[in-house]
Amino acid sequence: MAISVLFLCVHNSARSQMGEAYLKALGGERFAAESAGLEPGTLNPFVVRAMAEDGIDISANATKSVFDLAAAGRRFDHVITVCSKEAAEHCPIFPGRAEKRHWPFPDPSGFAGSDEERMARTREVRELIKAAVAEFVSSH
Repeated sequence: MAISVLFLCVHNSARSQMGEAYLKALGGERFAAESAGLEPGTLNPFVVRAMAEDGIDISANATKSVFDLAAAGRRFDHVITVCSKEAAEHCPIFPGRAEKRHWPFPDPSGFAGSDEERMARTREVRELIKAAVAEFVSSH
C-alpha cells in the first residue's frame, strides 16, 4: 500500500504544489501525494514556470482546501507543512494520527523585483523543496 503524504501551506499555490509534484516524480508508486491549503488561491505563475523548467507540468493543477479533505474524512500517513518560519502560526493543521513535519520554505508569492529576480528566487525554493523531497523518499 502506498505511503500517503499531504503537503500543506496557506494558499496551495506554490510550495505545497511543488512538494506534491516532486513526490509524485521522485517517489513513484511507493507514495500517494496530495496538497492543499488553508485559503486556496490560484497557482503562482513563477512556480508553474520554474517547475516546467525542471520538466514537470503543474499548469493544470487545481488548488484544494484542507477543510474539504478533512470533511471528506481523508487520512494521511504524513502531513508536511511547508509554510515559512514567519507564517508558521498561520500554517494549517490536519486532524488525525499522521506523522507531522514542518519544512519551512520562503513564500514565492512574497518575492519582489524584476521577472528574472523573482524567477531566480523561485528556482532556489524549487531546488530546496526537491532536495527535501528526495531525502524524504530515500528515508522511507
